[in-house]
Amino acid sequence: MIKAVVLLKRKDELSAQAFADWLLKEHLPMVLKLPGLRRYQANIAADPEDDFDGFSELWFDSEDAMLSAYGTDLGKAVAADSLAHVKLRKRFVVREHPFEPPFPAEG
Repeated sequence: MIKAVVLLKRKDELSAQAFADWLLKEHLPMVLKLPGLRRYQANIAADPEDDFDGFSELWFDSEDAMLSAYGTDLGKAVAADSLAHVKLRKRFVVREHPFEPPFPAEG
């Protein structure tokens, strides 16, 4: 399983609230239809003055599954919608290493 973390900086003409509304009400329904998507989480910055206005987390079975999803017409539409609303987008593909309390002792 892989996760794509996508940092998003809104375009200057969008208020922080307009960005949040777009992400949660317009973009989210499109993203949830991506083929092979296992989980999605939207995160909105609590401080509108932060370097980024939010980030999305998308889980897929593999990087190939993610690339395949974004190669579809819907995937291209999702990417175009994102680029129409953000001036900066940075994507990282990561493998999670989750820990839950109690945490391992430091050695």
